[in-house]
Amino acid sequence: MLTRKLIVLFGTMKALFGTMKALFGTMNVLCGTMNVLCGTRNALCGTLLLLSGQSVLAQQQTSPLEEIIVITNRIPVPARQVAASVTVLNEQQIQAHGNFSLADVLRQTLAIGKSSNGGTGATSALRIRGEEGYRTLTLFDGVELSDPSAPQVLSPIEHVLSSGISRVEILRGPQGLSYGADAGGVIAISSRTTTEPGIFGRVDGQVGSRGTDQLVANLAGGNERVDFTLTAAEFETDGYNVRSSDVAVADDDGYENTSFHGRVGFTVSDSLRLQLVHRNVEGRAQYDGCFSGTTVYDCDSHYDFTATRIAADFTSRSINHSLAYTNTRTDREDFASGLFAFGSKGEIARWEYLGSLQNLPGLDVVFGFDLEEEHSGILQRDNKGYFVELLSDFSDSLFLTAGARLDDNDDFGTHVSSRITAAYLISFADSLLKFKASYGSGFRAPSLFEIDYNAGPFAFPPAAFTSLDEETSQGFEYGIEYQAGNRLHLEATLFDQEIEDAIFFDLAGFSGYLQDFGTSSSRGFEVSGRLTWNENYSVSANYTYNDTERPTGLQRLRRPRHLANLGLHYVSNSERFRISVLYRAAQDAIDEIFGTTATLEDFDVVDLTASYTISAAIQLYGRIENAFNDHYQEVSDFIAPDRASYIGIRVNF
Repeated sequence: MLTRKLIVLFGTMKALFGTMKALFGTMNVLCGTMNVLCGTRNALCGTLLLLSGQSVLAQQQTSPLEEIIVITNRIPVPARQVAASVTVLNEQQIQAHGNFSLADVLRQTLAIGKSSNGGTGATSALRIRGEEGYRTLTLFDGVELSDPSAPQVLSPIEHVLSSGISRVEILRGPQGLSYGADAGGVIAISSRTTTEPGIFGRVDGQVGSRGTDQLVANLAGGNERVDFTLTAAEFETDGYNVRSSDVAVADDDGYENTSFHGRVGFTVSDSLRLQLVHRNVEGRAQYDGCFSGTTVYDCDSHYDFTATRIAADFTSRSINHSLAYTNTRTDREDFASGLFAFGSKGEIARWEYLGSLQNLPGLDVVFGFDLEEEHSGILQRDNKGYFVELLSDFSDSLFLTAGARLDDNDDFGTHVSSRITAAYLISFADSLLKFKASYGSGFRAPSLFEIDYNAGPFAFPPAAFTSLDEETSQGFEYGIEYQAGNRLHLEATLFDQEIEDAIFFDLAGFSGYLQDFGTSSSRGFEVSGRLTWNENYSVSANYTYNDTERPTGLQRLRRPRHLANLGLHYVSNSERFRISVLYRAAQDAIDEIFGTTATLEDFDVVDLTASYTISAAIQLYGRIENAFNDHYQEVSDFIAPDRASYIGIRVNF
């Protein structure tokens, strides 16, 4: 009965989509007007100076140190007790940024760098503290977005839209003890939910530059027994010519994305809860540089991802249990001038058990195991993991954790990784000072693709038949946080991370996969702050200095030494009108072209976003991305997007 009602509701929203799409035709005219308004750099500078006198990030109702964090220990823990470095984004902050791609929102948070082969939907990497993008584990309502059909088992973050997301927690550094020894950073995404009985919906649509339009429908609701959230999104853009070398046929490289995400929870009793999560993403990206024989063709890349997770949670007064099974399937196909060129398939089947004892005197215990079966084409590998972590609960000012993990990999045997953290609090009248330190370690087995490629027909010396070893990692961090009520939050952290025997693709001779035998490091510091002047004005900023080095002494590729972000926002007294100025900058990064080091130009980008709430049901919003129309490249030969403007409407019912 519930399924039939949901189908009817989604049919209704589909009809609304058609009506809204017709209305959005006229909005494109407004978008053109927005581009005219940003015509000159000097005019915008004047606007920025005016806004910076008033401005910034959306108010947070909860003190950052009083928030509940789940990502670090897999159980709810107040942020004041967490010693690892965590960033939290809520739905209001995500909307304040406004970007279509979640990766473009996350890159504006502390210590995250992004490189992309073009615009929305182009192959991208998110690097937390300079580590490889495939060492960043991404979860959506508990579903791992890992893709074994790619060269590395990574999360294709370029296919994750920002719509339908209510919260993101980001764990920085090799701290993912219970997630897997190869987690050099973890991103946990939560879908939109509602705590009120009944059914609530939202239809959101926007149009803008480069023939871009997006339509999103969300349903959420429930009662004391059943709760659910369903999100469907359609995104399409004509794109632009992303390669500076593509001068013969300067064609646009478009992208389409159709995403569905659903979560349904059943409260069977006071102690038993069941949950089902299903996600499907279809991405279609155009790009240049696909080879067939000796001729270069335009390529189309088709990406299909399907994941289902079933979980059962049992809660008692003495112990909590959670058992889950997740299956993810990925199918990639690439076409050259309409003809099939190559493809790959991948599948991961994962069993997880998580237990916790939270009523012991002075101590909480979290423990569990996971079994992961990975398939890439005809290749297969199993990995078993067992972990336990102790959390102190004997003091109101000192908090300690210690844990260990044992991984048993089919191809690379057993490995032990660990994590130790400590946090110490000093309280003042309405202020809190926290000192923190942590250490974490891990390992990563070479992917099935990396091993198979070196043994295949396309590899040649020095990579051909090279036996790859596992990577091992460790990271330290020491930090301090200061919180003054809900008005001021400051944080500073020193970090030192090392990877032994990092695997990389031979960009000099394209022979295959090689290893940097020795230590590759990322060392630096990060500072961030958020100041709320009053109910209308606030400001937030972060800066990361990251000195990276390969065993050869050279800087690691595509990792800016300096990353900075500044946010300025204004909220009217009625909270109907919001305006934001967002600035980001990256400096001192290098790339490699056929074995030769190339310096990437420094860049800084300004985005403007604004929204006006007409009523509880209707909100209008718009934004200008890259307002000063800066030209830059994050990857050699790939042009970053120039100035663009968008306008949209959000309808709640």
